[in-house]
Amino acid sequence: MQPLPQQSHLLLTINHLEPEEESVPLYLLSLLVWLLPKNYQHVLAFFFAVNEIGKRNLLPNTTLGSKIFDNAFDQQSTYWNTQQLLFRGEVIHCNYYCDRKQQPMATVGALTSQNTIQMANILTIFKIPQISYGSIDLTLNDKTHYPYFFSMVPNEVHQYVGIVHLLKYFGWNWIGLITADDDDGEMFIQNFMPRLLQSNICIAFKELIPKLRSYIKIKSSLEILERIGFNIFLNKANTILVYGDRQSMEALTIILDFFEIYRKLLIERVWIITSQWDVTSVFSVNKLTVKSLNGTLSFALHTNMVSGFQEFIETINPYQSEIYFIQEFWCQVFLCSLPLYNLYYGNAGNCTGEEGLGSLPGTVFEMRMSGQSYGIYNGVYAVAHALHAMYSSRTWKKAIVEGGHLNVQPWQMHLFLRNVRFNNSAGEEIFFDENGDLAGGYNIINLITFPNQTFQRVRVGWMDPWSPTGKEFTINASAIVWNHKFQQSVPKATCVPNCHSGYSRIVQEGKPVCCYECAQCPQGSISNQTADADQCEKCPEDQYPNKKQDECIPKLISYLSFEDPIGAGLASVAILVFVIAVAVMGIFVTHWNTPIVKANNCSITCILLSSLMLGLLCSFLFIGQPGTVTCLLRQTLFGIIFSLSVSCILAKTITVVLAFMATKPSSRMRKWVGKRLAFSVIIFCSLIQTVNCASWLATSPPFLEFDKISQLTVIIVQCNEGSALLFYMVLGYMGLLAIISFTVAFLARKLPDSFNEAKLITFSMLVFCSVWVSFVPTYLSTKGKYMVAVEIFSILASSVGLLACIFFPKCYIILVRPELNTREQLGKRKQKPITRNYT
Repeated sequence: MQPLPQQSHLLLTINHLEPEEESVPLYLLSLLVWLLPKNYQHVLAFFFAVNEIGKRNLLPNTTLGSKIFDNAFDQQSTYWNTQQLLFRGEVIHCNYYCDRKQQPMATVGALTSQNTIQMANILTIFKIPQISYGSIDLTLNDKTHYPYFFSMVPNEVHQYVGIVHLLKYFGWNWIGLITADDDDGEMFIQNFMPRLLQSNICIAFKELIPKLRSYIKIKSSLEILERIGFNIFLNKANTILVYGDRQSMEALTIILDFFEIYRKLLIERVWIITSQWDVTSVFSVNKLTVKSLNGTLSFALHTNMVSGFQEFIETINPYQSEIYFIQEFWCQVFLCSLPLYNLYYGNAGNCTGEEGLGSLPGTVFEMRMSGQSYGIYNGVYAVAHALHAMYSSRTWKKAIVEGGHLNVQPWQMHLFLRNVRFNNSAGEEIFFDENGDLAGGYNIINLITFPNQTFQRVRVGWMDPWSPTGKEFTINASAIVWNHKFQQSVPKATCVPNCHSGYSRIVQEGKPVCCYECAQCPQGSISNQTADADQCEKCPEDQYPNKKQDECIPKLISYLSFEDPIGAGLASVAILVFVIAVAVMGIFVTHWNTPIVKANNCSITCILLSSLMLGLLCSFLFIGQPGTVTCLLRQTLFGIIFSLSVSCILAKTITVVLAFMATKPSSRMRKWVGKRLAFSVIIFCSLIQTVNCASWLATSPPFLEFDKISQLTVIIVQCNEGSALLFYMVLGYMGLLAIISFTVAFLARKLPDSFNEAKLITFSMLVFCSVWVSFVPTYLSTKGKYMVAVEIFSILASSVGLLACIFFPKCYIILVRPELNTREQLGKRKQKPITRNYT
């Protein structure tokens, strides 16, 4: 018998033929297919579409015919057979047609890129539309060189995008790459590699598979194939991307088959197969490597259930059908002979014609229309609809020539074919995009294999650029059945372990970008990606990272509150000291007429005690959540009140000194002794501080501030002093008054006991200055509520110092030693001890 060509092509074209009835034009459609047993479905899909169009009367008074040519999967054969199609065996004259009635109108083909390009180079010269159902070569998108080329396959760029999406979805950035060792493989590497690099996906290894055109070459290349197989087997990359068609990947099939059956070594990986190769299609001498290919993910051309196609296939009988090569196909797949057609298959029995194609294994023939067959079916209908649109146009209705026929030229149908848009019998809308490619996408298929050489295809996702935004790529990971090697867990395909959340990757010099190191995120930053974050992201100012640095947590509001132990303690101390100050005031008021109270200038003493009590109450402005008003008042009131206290002490000091000097005979200081001078000192000194504070409020007042930066975990609610210069001027002026008071009191410390208040003032100012000198560095070295606590502590400490050093000795005399609170005791001078010389 004549064997079914292993690498054969069928060429089907549209030819303008002389009809049996002159009023009915007849057209032939042509198709280029790869005549493997499984690919014979392409021929059947073509004839089914032609017959269906005739039955539906889509083209009234017109009959579609067909013509088939074999190309033996060879570019040279494609070249000559395409010219045979054009010239029908006549002498070939390039660049013009012979004047004949069988004029080609359109072609449907071819399957592979190189054969398609060969056809396009010739058909473009004659302006004959060409519809490809298998080639996705980006070269054919150049409409300057190929203006009459259309494709029933989506643009290959969409497949590139889908592969990258798939790899990124599962975190696979360390993959193997297997391509055909031909122009298609080289073009794929040039176009696709930049996309991988942009997505930080690295190639662990790259293998170029040689094409095998005969079994003789297979034997001579076995050593090379075995080496390639061991390279693949020994590499640890779990994911391998394969780009090529059935012929170019025949060597890879042999490698897998050889290792699985003869070497008993399974090359179990996640195979990602592009749409050109149907891994389930094998020659009759091969078997499907079910263990190695189980769990394969493949991009496949979209298909759908076409009504009536399966019934059409089931009714085929080799004795009754005139479909091209049907008898040879029947003998080969059913292993039987057809003596009527002089076809014999060894010692096999005769074919009955009742054999059913549905009984064949899926590796030989599938009843469900494949993606390529679906493209052929839609391509035939696209031509029919274009012809229908052309016949229906007003221009063509007027262009009736002699004999009632339309003088149709192939190039005239191009415009209608480009704008064709129709719904097929499966209910899907078919149209071409601006590049002449089918407007659609790719399905993602999970291949599940079984030990009995059967398989199941499960659609687990798709890549469709025409879908709504955000849904162009979809994958259902839970529906995927992985190779049993991975025990149904998502395989890992990385050069190094993934950087977990809280870490970012750092590229190592001299190594691939995928072989990185993991570094913990800096303080204040997070990485919430489950794996391999390019960089850490800073948390918003009002949030901070958790311990794992994978989540931002809202910061707590921090201020010195009354509920805080420090705030509660300071408030308690302030109340206690205030009560003591009130008690001292009560003691002095109660003993108002006693000599010791009168001798200490009662009015100034009351003002001093009142200012101290106000200063103690002022500390409560620093506790609790700050507000706009409290920020304006706290520092200014504190400055004015404490300046008033120090002014009172300065006035008392000056009064003591002047009183001592006034006791000398003929002293002129007597006129200065009195309340007028003391009040003048108090008013003048306090007024200066009041002007300072007023200037502060007028020019750069304090304001409420939320400090989100100083501390990592909290937002500090504080009062910004506005102008640090004016703030320190207020403190500096208060310190100046204290230093003057201390100096004057220190110089007057040796006055007689009757005027010993200078000593008390000296000690009080020493304490006061010590507190506020130590306050400045402590205040500057703390932050947040502790800064406020330092200031409150300084207020309380200085207040206690003044009370203790100035008033406690007097209260002691008043309450414990009342016998000393007499005019006679105050009038005594301290007697110097008599020193005797006994020598």
